[in-house]
Amino acid sequence: MLYHAYELTHAAIAPWRAAAKASQRLLREPMNPWGHTPGGKAMAAALDVFESTTRRYDKPQWGLHETLVAGQITPVGEHVVYEQDFCDLLHFQREESLIEGRDDPKVLIVSPMSGHFATLLRGTVEAMLPEHEVYVTDWKDARMVPLSAGRFDLDDYIDHIMNMIRHIGPDCHIIAVCQPGPAVVAAVALMAADEDPAQPATMTIMGGPVDPRMSPTVPNNLATERPIGWFERNVISQVPFPHPGMMRKVYPGFVQLTGFMTMNLERHVSAHKTLFDNLVKGDGDSVEKHHTFYEEYLAVMDLTEEFYLQTIKDIFQEFRLARGIMTHRSQLVEPSAITRTALMTVEGENDDISGIGQTKAAHDICINIPDDKRIDYMQKDVGHYGVFNGSRWRSEIQPRIRDFIRTNPSA
Repeated sequence: MLYHAYELTHAAIAPWRAAAKASQRLLREPMNPWGHTPGGKAMAAALDVFESTTRRYDKPQWGLHETLVAGQITPVGEHVVYEQDFCDLLHFQREESLIEGRDDPKVLIVSPMSGHFATLLRGTVEAMLPEHEVYVTDWKDARMVPLSAGRFDLDDYIDHIMNMIRHIGPDCHIIAVCQPGPAVVAAVALMAADEDPAQPATMTIMGGPVDPRMSPTVPNNLATERPIGWFERNVISQVPFPHPGMMRKVYPGFVQLTGFMTMNLERHVSAHKTLFDNLVKGDGDSVEKHHTFYEEYLAVMDLTEEFYLQTIKDIFQEFRLARGIMTHRSQLVEPSAITRTALMTVEGENDDISGIGQTKAAHDICINIPDDKRIDYMQKDVGHYGVFNGSRWRSEIQPRIRDFIRTNPSA
């Protein structure tokens, strides 16, 4: 019923949103004298804010068409090189004729499957492109996956990570951004236990909840305050008609977004008040920056019921990876089996999603990685988003990851 109520509300507002857009265009018509008055500008600004906050945002485009390689502008093509029902593997391929002779490392960036699309990592990919062959997991919106495709849980998620590592080859370097941290550790551990020749050369975990018992944050506490049955009863809903995934049970993206917005409600309200003021003043640059951020932030995807509930239970309630009791298809996950893969952990000083120590805990469970193949780095003055995007990511974090990858090439 939750999903149906959301869809009905969206449909009910649609005529008002259409009327707002039409009125907004009329007020911004250069020949309309009312639009140039203080009252007209304020009305147009209010209509813009209403339309942008009630719109449903589709999956954003990557928009990464070129990069700079050795000072030369190099075209970039976006190619799907591994395709499954719930995930595509994207390769951001640079023009081969312009990178001939380079031996840039192959990097698999595992994006979070926690409500937002992989395009949230646009800045992450952009910073890596000049000196790396970049691959990214592009998880699909469960709302768009037909019920006939079957289930998708945390075990399937780990399988996909291992399969994509194998697809790229034994010279792969893997970076987990946020939520996939525990799954990536598990995938590499399983490959190490099986002596898989495709084990990655390095593993970088950024802001990931390897052990959520450390410095628990608001989301961590919410996960432990209620039994798993409460989540199943209260936040799981069926995808309604006419979406391709109709009848599939999911954790809706709009529920996750509501939680994110509520955590920082005052900040979001202030941002939209500032948007209104800038629209009235005609500050086009500030308005564009606001819209660019929120077009990404408000675009959300659904997660399958089984993936969401298993993640909550295994990672955030029972801490199974950190306690050494996590299993994958009945096989015990043993991080101590990892010996060849170098490990780097990155945390943000002000991270309010994955608290200090949660990511660093990977070193405590991967006990057999040699000391000279380990790095832990804590970036001052950044929150969760700043760990993988923004100026500190570009100037301080990414160069350290770059050096770490090159210090630990594939064997």
